[in-house]
Amino acid sequence: MTMDSATPVPRWVEVTAPPAPEPAPARPSWWLIALEKMFATIVVLGLIAIGGAVAARAAADRDAIAEAMGLSDLFVRTALQPVLSDDVLSSSPDARSAALARIDDAVHAALRGAVLMRVKLWTAEGRVIYSDEPRLIGQRFALDDDERRALHQMAPIASISDLAEEENQFERSAGQLLEVYHPVLTPAGAALLVETYTAYNHVGTRTAQILIWFAAISIVGLLLTHLLYAPLSWNLSRRLRRLQRRLDTLTTSAPSASDEERRRIAGALHDGVVQDLAATSYMVAGSADHARGSGHPQLAARLDLAAAGVRASIGALRSLLVDIYPPNLRAAGLPAVLEDLARALRNRGIMAVVVTDGDLEVDPAVQLLVYRVAQECLRNTDRHSQATRAVVWLRHDGVRLRLEVADDGVGFDPTAVLDAPVPGHFGVRIMRDLVAGEGARLAVRSAPGAGTRWRLEVPTVVV
Repeated sequence: MTMDSATPVPRWVEVTAPPAPEPAPARPSWWLIALEKMFATIVVLGLIAIGGAVAARAAADRDAIAEAMGLSDLFVRTALQPVLSDDVLSSSPDARSAALARIDDAVHAALRGAVLMRVKLWTAEGRVIYSDEPRLIGQRFALDDDERRALHQMAPIASISDLAEEENQFERSAGQLLEVYHPVLTPAGAALLVETYTAYNHVGTRTAQILIWFAAISIVGLLLTHLLYAPLSWNLSRRLRRLQRRLDTLTTSAPSASDEERRRIAGALHDGVVQDLAATSYMVAGSADHARGSGHPQLAARLDLAAAGVRASIGALRSLLVDIYPPNLRAAGLPAVLEDLARALRNRGIMAVVVTDGDLEVDPAVQLLVYRVAQECLRNTDRHSQATRAVVWLRHDGVRLRLEVADDGVGFDPTAVLDAPVPGHFGVRIMRDLVAGEGARLAVRSAPGAGTRWRLEVPTVVV
């Protein structure tokens, strides 16, 4: 093969590199599913614990506020209201002192029962007319929104106090408290505001109790759910493993099944249609000889033409059988089969030569791969290259089997063809699909006007 100085320099381009070994797919197992379920359970329990703590604290706060309102109402109705008189607002110091003394006795009785921690009695103008803390009596403070609303609506209001107001200066040492504003009327109808304080520390205990009950119910519910779903999970895992094994079997047997089906079709055609056509050819040829001997040259010529057509059909059909499945691949080996491919090319006017290292007994799957790639390379040479010569080399260096197919045709731009194959031309795509997943390497060296050279390398050992 000669090359003009203006011809582009061909270069090797990888069609497909050896694929990296893929990790085996993870097989589902009972212990793995159990571990995943355990992890999911821990996550769910954590979320339940967080949500439960928030919900339990809110519920405990609501219970504590309701309890504080109940205690304040009970104190006002049973202890304060019976001793409350109009004299608490009297201008007479003696009458006012006597009225406040009766209130003080009732308040201290309540305080001794550890029900209330502080009691204040306000006027609507914000003046403290009584408190168990004497230093507050007589002081005036601005009423906040809750205090004004309780007086306006004549309904008790409770909240968790932050003790930030100036009036709470003597309660801050007691920690967080629950405060209740309870409106009350003197016998003459004057509106006063009773403010009571109760301890907040028992809310934590109540929160813990609610959270324990909530957690116990949640855990028991989750355990029962897992127990109910355990047989279902085990059954699903077993079925999934069975399906995985079936998929592995199908994946493994698919290539051999396809190969076997091609062999069956080729054998049926060879032993049936081809043999029938061959018999027909002999019959027609015999009839032509008989016609010539009987003095019917025109009929003999037509019968000769028919016999030639049948023989041409037999040849085309046998070429097709070689394409479908090489009937002598396993029996004769790669060199003989490659020679069959080259002979078919020579029959079409292309000088094709096969050079091998002799008989190479390799794995049948490798044989079929090499044959298919050589078949596609020579098919491209025949259809697209406009070549006059083609050479097929098959060598084995003890580590890998190497196939090379070269021609002196018009060549092409490998990068362009690989990146954007010509519509309707599937040769390169077929070879790429054949080599993919086999651990092989396929490369092409070509350029416009410089011929084409394909190289296939397959790691293997001679058997």
